[in-house]
Amino acid sequence: PLALFTQGMANSEPIEVTDGVYQAVGFSNTFLISTDEGSVIVDTGLSFVANNHKKLLGPLVKDSVKYIVLTHAHPDHRQGVPLWLEEDTEVIAHKNFAELRHYQERLAGAFYRRNFAQYFPMVPKTPVPNSPGNFGADVEATILFDDEYRFTLGGLEFVCMHAPGETADQINMWIPEKGIVFLGDNFYDSFPNIYTLRGAKTRYALNYVQSIDRALELDPEIVLPSHGLPIKGKDEVRKRLTKYRDAIMYVHDAVVAGMNDGKDVYTLMSEIELPEHLDVGQAYGNLPWSIRGIYEGYIGWFDGNPANMYSVAPSAIHSDILEIAGGADPIVTRGQERLDAGDAVHALRLADIVLTESPDHEGALRLKLEALKHLDTNSTNTNERGWLQHAIAGVEAALGSP
Repeated sequence: PLALFTQGMANSEPIEVTDGVYQAVGFSNTFLISTDEGSVIVDTGLSFVANNHKKLLGPLVKDSVKYIVLTHAHPDHRQGVPLWLEEDTEVIAHKNFAELRHYQERLAGAFYRRNFAQYFPMVPKTPVPNSPGNFGADVEATILFDDEYRFTLGGLEFVCMHAPGETADQINMWIPEKGIVFLGDNFYDSFPNIYTLRGAKTRYALNYVQSIDRALELDPEIVLPSHGLPIKGKDEVRKRLTKYRDAIMYVHDAVVAGMNDGKDVYTLMSEIELPEHLDVGQAYGNLPWSIRGIYEGYIGWFDGNPANMYSVAPSAIHSDILEIAGGADPIVTRGQERLDAGDAVHALRLADIVLTESPDHEGALRLKLEALKHLDTNSTNTNERGWLQHAIAGVEAALGSP
């Protein structure tokens, strides 16, 4: 997961997408559209990647940076804004950008811990400072629009249009003269994070579908996602965006059908799979997490089980299970049997029964460590591996081993 953040920092050359349009590749991309009347920057990267992007693209800027367009308010798209600002630079974003920035600030401590866990394979040492009641954020944008905002520069028209999906402030930007649409985070080379493990406001599958449709209606020649490489050629663009949209729609419809049939969320997470012709991969987003995200986005957290209406945590019965089992050893033994049979998740849950009551129990810690490492070795999803490696570091610290 850490490699995702450092990717692009060592790139020696930008990509020339087409005449006057350049891309600096990284965990998130920065784009430059250079004209004789000035330049436009689209997204600016994380703070420690943005410096490299500025070195790559800065020499290609003509005249000055007239506009910065932010596809949305996530840190990996906006943190580099100060590096590009000049005296008269306008920063364009959707009106929901401000609320997303305030939301991020409101939960700064929580997001610090969760982002750290997802992307960095070690346990954070210090919390991020956040004063109680200090929930307002600095909003980088100087122009906030509703459905659409247009401007012209160097003979090119730039059309910024609201396209919610990964966030409520997500936008597409269309340059008709070049046949280019910038999609932000509404397209990945993977199923999307309709739910992301680090936490986010509810993301609606149908928003993705509608925003991709809006891009397809433009019949673009080139699509530039904020993560990944350019997609070129009308046929290739239509094929890949259509497959992506249809995969999201398939999962959405399957979840809704299952809900209406009275199926619980875990059943749906286990049952629903993409057909082969819609398999877009799960290297970043993940079907089970997204299925649960769609389910709870529609109907909330209550699953109909009366036990879950109350404040007593499921782990409250772990002491009873330990007593019935005759102590920790039989549970650890059963957990090892489950792990040896290939059921690492079941082994994790059994280890946690012991660790709830005895956090330093060596047998349970070693069982948990072995189960986590098994899952990590067999995972191909970057976010899943981030959380697994974070947990591995925590267990190793508890055992006093590196």
